[in-house]
Amino acid sequence: MGKIAVIGSLNMDIVISVERMPQKGETIHGNTVQYLPGGKGANQAVALQRLGGDVQLFGKIGKDPFGDEIRDSISRQGLSTDTIFPVETATGIANITLLPDDNSIVVIPGANQNWNADNIADFSEEIGAADVLVMQLEIPIDAVHQALKLAKQHRVPTILNPAPAKQLPEEMLRLADFITPNRTELETLTGRRITTDEELVNTIRKWEADFGGRLIVTLGNKGAAYAEKGELKIVPALEIDHVRDTTGAGDCFNGALAYGIGEGWELSRSIAFAVAAASLSVTKFGAQAGMPSLEEVMKWMT
Repeated sequence: MGKIAVIGSLNMDIVISVERMPQKGETIHGNTVQYLPGGKGANQAVALQRLGGDVQLFGKIGKDPFGDEIRDSISRQGLSTDTIFPVETATGIANITLLPDDNSIVVIPGANQNWNADNIADFSEEIGAADVLVMQLEIPIDAVHQALKLAKQHRVPTILNPAPAKQLPEEMLRLADFITPNRTELETLTGRRITTDEELVNTIRKWEADFGGRLIVTLGNKGAAYAEKGELKIVPALEIDHVRDTTGAGDCFNGALAYGIGEGWELSRSIAFAVAAASLSVTKFGAQAGMPSLEEVMKWMT
């Protein structure tokens, strides 16, 4: 089993359930509010832990009640808190507006912004000891870039989940062995609209020719797409009767993909496994609560 390092964000998700979004200047009544530990880094680490992965999460929290709850939650999930560091800045939050069939999210980074290239360099040995490094973009870009450099020096495969969507330096993109944008994030990275399968496969081909890593595009309830020998391959999502909460589905995909890569599976199997896991994650409320077990996912694998 591969050892997987996840460096990323830890947030308190403040989830507000509403029937519709308010119009500009309008006040509406919501249904419920819940406070749930989240953050893309923590979510992806929890996804790996549920699958039985050997995972170490590196993150920062504030010295405040939200930070205390996040640390306690991580411990209850069975993850080590040895590399969760309290800082003076307030814990990051994500304000999630949950609609009946979708969600929108506003993130306040808080303590997550305390990462930088210098303190990432302090963990060169830990990065080098990993079999896979997983990162996202809810911590500063220079910290992500430095971690990818260190992983490359140590020949550690990397998964970069480029979310939230940002334009990134070409040098940084060349360091990622696997990059996993959704369609919107891919359009941000490339600066081009992608509306057809032909445009998508051409974009994947060009990306892999230009940057060298593998590009895997998540497609929401349609699954995920990648190119094999120049041909577009789409792995369809599972047919799920009841979608309760799509928050964290992308994080589940990335955690499960990392699990497959850490296990040494072929890429096609790793992607199919990740799609199945992400499909199952939307059947429960809460990003972390919805992460499926290995047994649950394997029931759907052929």
